[in-house]
Amino acid sequence: MSAHILLASGSQIRAQLLRQAAVPFEVVVARVDEEAIKAALLAEGTSPRDIADALAEAKARKVSAKHPGVLVLGCDQVLDLENQLLSKPTSPEDALEQLKQMRGKRHMLLSAAVIYRDGEPIWRHVGQVRLRMHDSSDAYLTSYVARNWDSIQHAVGAYKLEEEGVRLFSNIEGSYFNVLGLPLVELLNYLGLQGVIDQ
Repeated sequence: MSAHILLASGSQIRAQLLRQAAVPFEVVVARVDEEAIKAALLAEGTSPRDIADALAEAKARKVSAKHPGVLVLGCDQVLDLENQLLSKPTSPEDALEQLKQMRGKRHMLLSAAVIYRDGEPIWRHVGQVRLRMHDSSDAYLTSYVARNWDSIQHAVGAYKLEEEGVRLFSNIEGSYFNVLGLPLVELLNYLGLQGVIDQ
């Protein structure tokens, strides 16, 4: 391996996915004000897809500026509910409200990844997953949030498909890796083509 990657994210699940795929990397968490970036883009009417891409790029750019010559991977995930952006819940009440908004409807998870080198973007991809929620009862959603709050407070949309959250859904179309926040197959294809990993 002639090169390694810097993951500009503190996400444990993204790090785990890269480790399990045997990709050599180190973590350097990007310190960016995601909420300020998101608010500015929303004020300009930017689409959820482009917001995910811009947040991933901001992280990659920040870390790349301090690590010349190295591949830096920035990632972000947003939830698009009928063109409205949902974020990580701020409280159990907020989580319950988000789930009530989404029940019986279709929404999209948008998982963006951007690679920078020497302060310039050299690759980007936004993976999409379409999900439809059951029309779950208030009682089930309330008990779901109570049981799972410690975990789902860190999840866009207040659910994790790898846990009990999978019971909320009637249909899922797209890559499981995109659900977890990383377009892994597309990333591995690119790294293989660039000779960063063996293929």
